[in-house]
Amino acid sequence: MENQNSSKEKPKNPVGWFEIYVDDINRARKFYESVFEIKMEDLPVPGDEGIEMVAFPMNMDGPNASGAIVQMSYIKPGGNSTIVYFTSEYCAIEEARVEKAGGKIQTPKMSIGDYGFVSLCTDTEGNMIGIHSMQ
Repeated sequence: MENQNSSKEKPKNPVGWFEIYVDDINRARKFYESVFEIKMEDLPVPGDEGIEMVAFPMNMDGPNASGAIVQMSYIKPGGNSTIVYFTSEYCAIEEARVEKAGGKIQTPKMSIGDYGFVSLCTDTEGNMIGIHSMQ
């Protein structure tokens, strides 16, 4: 299989979007806005009355993937095998906000060696998330 990136070209992040499924979009929005001190935006969904989406801040020119929390009747939150890791300067700061915002800390800040540190938490909907930092 041929590598589509030349040896001189830096590989690009293939993650372009993520969705975190929730039962209560207002409760989930408050959780993420509180923990990460961000402002989320309503995201219109053309043609589907059964879906509500609220997007994380987006920078279409940057290396980071963006995504949304999504409420839809036929996809339930929690119990899935995908974890979204949020980037942080110092993950213990966001970790300290998790329980106050209604979530739970599953694994407090721990070292992952040369790759920094992570905290694993669940949001108000039962979804596991990670918070990653180098300090």
